[in-house]
Amino acid sequence: MERRPIPRTIRVVRFFVRPLLMVLMKRDWQGMENLPVSGGYVLAPNHVSHLDPFLIGHFMLDNNIAPRFLAKDTLFTVPVVGWIVRHAEQIPVYRTSGGAAESLRAAAAAIEADQVITVYPEGTITRDPDAWPMSARTGAVRLALMTDTPLVPMMQWGAQEILWPYTKVPKFFPRKTIRIRIGPPVDLSDLRGREITEDLLREASERLMDTITAMMSELRGELPSTPRIDVHSLGRSRTNYQSTLRGDDTKELEG
Repeated sequence: MERRPIPRTIRVVRFFVRPLLMVLMKRDWQGMENLPVSGGYVLAPNHVSHLDPFLIGHFMLDNNIAPRFLAKDTLFTVPVVGWIVRHAEQIPVYRTSGGAAESLRAAAAAIEADQVITVYPEGTITRDPDAWPMSARTGAVRLALMTDTPLVPMMQWGAQEILWPYTKVPKFFPRKTIRIRIGPPVDLSDLRGREITEDLLREASERLMDTITAMMSELRGELPSTPRIDVHSLGRSRTNYQSTLRGDDTKELEG
């Protein structure tokens, strides 16, 4: 596999964090043969916990890939964390339409420079009470189509057992297993070269989330029991979601 340059800041973080992750959790990683061996591409994982960036970054670094995420712009102003994400060459996503377009251009330029960009298709941690994937926003598929590069689905499961969505107290013991599956790139061949419209993006996004959900169903040995949550229907209030969380996991939700 091609070894891509790793920013110095990420190498330093890896030096301190990787041994801790190896002690605190077990790994079950499969499908690495589906990762493109060269060139840039979009890696599209489901989002189940605030721990995801650390665990996905761990997976990527162990596969000789520099983790580079599209991250909320607010992270870049947090003391210490902001310094790290800036120097680790992460890409801020701004809330304004102009800022979002600039973020996409920066991500596209990185992909065209043979980097791997990780984009959470859902755009936020799942609100599904059983942690199934929600529907997708269009950023991940738009990047893959505009750069004509692979869209690689990643299914991850296990982080939510350590830190359930929108809670703050992790439960590391007993040790949990982080399961990651990488699927073959989503087939978008019939959509490439066409005008990128909202209908086309929705179709591509559905293919992506259908793929990730099928990968999760295979791992869990079950199918979702309720329809997929539409991310576009999510408002600022999380009261309904909070009422469906399990046990003492109802205490904290992201503001």
